[in-house]
Parts: sequence; structure tokens; C-alpha cells
Amino acid sequence: MNVLVVNAGSSSLKLRVVGDDGTVSASEDLPGGDEGTAALGEAVERLGPVDAVGHRVVHGGSRFTGPVRLDDDVLDAIRDLTPLAPLHQPPALAAIDASWARLPDRPHVACFDTAFHATLPAAAFTYAVPAEWRERWDVRRYGFHGLSHAYASRRAAELLDRAGDPGVRVVTCHLGAGASLAAVLGGRSVDTTMGFTPLEGLVMATRSGTVDPGLVLWLATERGIAAGEVTEALERGSGLLGVGGSADMRAILARALDGDRDATLALDVYVHRLRALVAAMVASLGGLDAIVFTGGVGERSAAVRSRAADGLGFLGVALDAGANDAATGEAEADIGAPGATVRAFVIPAREELEIAREVRAVLAG
Repeated sequence: MNVLVVNAGSSSLKLRVVGDDGTVSASEDLPGGDEGTAALGEAVERLGPVDAVGHRVVHGGSRFTGPVRLDDDVLDAIRDLTPLAPLHQPPALAAIDASWARLPDRPHVACFDTAFHATLPAAAFTYAVPAEWRERWDVRRYGFHGLSHAYASRRAAELLDRAGDPGVRVVTCHLGAGASLAAVLGGRSVDTTMGFTPLEGLVMATRSGTVDPGLVLWLATERGIAAGEVTEALERGSGLLGVGGSADMRAILARALDGDRDATLALDVYVHRLRALVAAMVASLGGLDAIVFTGGVGERSAAVRSRAADGLGFLGVALDAGANDAATGEAEADIGAPGATVRAFVIPAREELEIAREVRAVLAG
């Protein structure tokens, strides 16, 4: 079975054809937004024949705890979740519509970033807010980047020669424009840093990560800032951009190296939050066997990995400087120092393989 994987992000549209053996036989990268969606139909033709289509969808809410074959009812439910992931749900829906129009006779399957975290225990997913909110509106922590965390944690277990071991403890660090961590015990997510929306947790490229909700209330009630303006600022004007003036980690690192104060502060805040939340994930696991870096920043930035690890020695994390510098994200790499009690890996994000695996599972019935 050749599966066409459609991965629509807020700024890109990636198409991959994945065979049974995990080989990507054809691929095409399109721009995000309307331009990419308009070009999707012709791109699908160039990629050649496929047997099924898998779509990455960021938010599945409480209804979708696993992949599901798409129909009109499922599409309506996905649209209803748009306010919870306003940067990601609309492009995914547009890509679904465009590819379905081009390939109406192929089965289409939605694969959700939230689904991997459906195994979170109640203590990890429950917000301490009024019961009415939780029961009426499903207010809870959902978690995201699940497709990436699922793949990275499974590969880490394999690299540890502990595939299928229910006791293997892995923290996966998906660090990209969006960023999150997951605590994975025996292949099951038991904690994560993102919450009800992808805004909670780590500092990101343009997203703030966790802030005091009292700050949001103060901005609205005391300074009269409209909810839409606060949302825009926290989603698109904060994070590295808000503190350091750039959403590009490469630019932040270069300017920090030159002594730029804003860039240095942005990097320090980013790493401080990263270290703190890695430690929180380890607490949820009760220990650590491996830490994984994935995503654009996690795979390509030796400096970020090094700075993060420098504050995690008390957990047993230590990197080999040479191996870390040599790891560029083009291939898997073991970057842990010899003798370190915790293994450290760079594992390229392969969401397309995880999506193709889920599509096959759904269609196999």
C-alpha cells in the first residue's frame, strides 16, 4: 500500500508517498496557506498513484483518541475544534478538501497530534478549575506533537534495545517553531508540556509558552486589550520573536554570540524553560533512560542541545561534545557522553512514517 501523507502546517505543506517498507518514494514541499493548497492537486498528480491518503490534524479534542477514516461528520467535528488550534486546523482542513477533491475514490484518514496523549493519567490532564468547565466544555490538557513524540520514543526504545519494554523511560523534546516535551513510559505518553491548546509549555518561535493567566486577565480588565489582540500577541508576537526580535533560532544564536542583549536574554529564557520542563517530565517518569532531540531546532542546533544538557547533569544527562557538534539532523545520532547513565539521541522527525503506520492500521480494520 502506497500512502500519500499530507502534512499541512501553518507555513508549509509537505507531501510524501510512503511505501510498506517505510521508504519515501516521492515527495514535494509546497508553501503554506492558499498558495500551497491551490497547487496541491497538480502536485498529487506528479507524485504518482497512491492507495490511501493520511492527513495530519493537530487537534482531535476528546472525541478523537486515535486515527479515524474521514467522512462528512468527522470533518464537521474537526472544523468545530478550530478555535483550539487556530494556526493549524484551518490549513489542515483546506488540504483535506483539496486532496479529497483530487482523490475522491481513495480512503482518507485523519491522524491527530493529540491522540498519542490520550493515555495521560487524570492527574496529568486535569486542570484544577470548576467541574462545570471540565464537564461542559471538555476543558483539560490534550497535548500536541503526538505523531512526532510517538515515532521518536519508539525509535529511542529500539536504539536502547528495549523495544516493547513497558518500563523504558524516555523524554522526547520536539523543538521547532512549535515546541513540546513528552514523558513516555513504555511507549505511552504519561505527561507533556502543551495543554488545552498548543500555547502552553515551552517558549517557542512566536508563541509565549506558559504565562500567568492572571496576566491575561489583567491585560483585559485593567488595560482594556481585546481578547483577539491578546491572542494574536501570544500566538504570533511572543516567544523568541517577542524577547529577541527574531523567530529564527539561528539568528538568535548568532546575535547572542555577538553579545546582543535581547538575543542573549531570549536564548536564556528559552533554555531555562526547556531545562525546567525536562526535569518535570523526568519527575513524572520517576527516572530517565533516554532523552531525544527532534524537530528543526532539536535536530540541527548543537548549541541548544548543549545548553540544555549543561543544566541536566543531575539527572544523568551528559553529551559528547564531538558527537553533538557532528549531529546535523540528517541522520540519527547517539550524542551521549561515554559512561553517562542516560542515553541521548538526535532522531529526525518522521511524522510521515507514523501517519502511514496509522493509516494502515485503520484500513486493516
